[in-house]
Amino acid sequence: MTPRPAPRRCATCGRELEAREVYYRFHLVLQGEQDLVDPAPDDDEGESLEALVERLARAPEDPRELEEQVHWERSGVVCGACRAVVVRTLTPPVEGAGPH
Repeated sequence: MTPRPAPRRCATCGRELEAREVYYRFHLVLQGEQDLVDPAPDDDEGESLEALVERLARAPEDPRELEEQVHWERSGVVCGACRAVVVRTLTPPVEGAGPH
């Protein structure tokens, strides 16, 4: 008798997936980027960067929260129904289709 695999849960809806049910693996990385940082008027780059670092050090937010605003990563599995929602959400709209 072959051992039964541990039950899996959909990362989106939380439903337990049956052993013979098709599921979809995902790995999602969201990374914050900015093409241009506008320096403050009459500031040189060194002073602006120093002021930014100081402001971040004094910020009331948890450093982990600030980090997740720049880099957020998750992986897991989803069921077929949740896969359809994710694909629809991340697929660019067809031009002229209107709001969703």
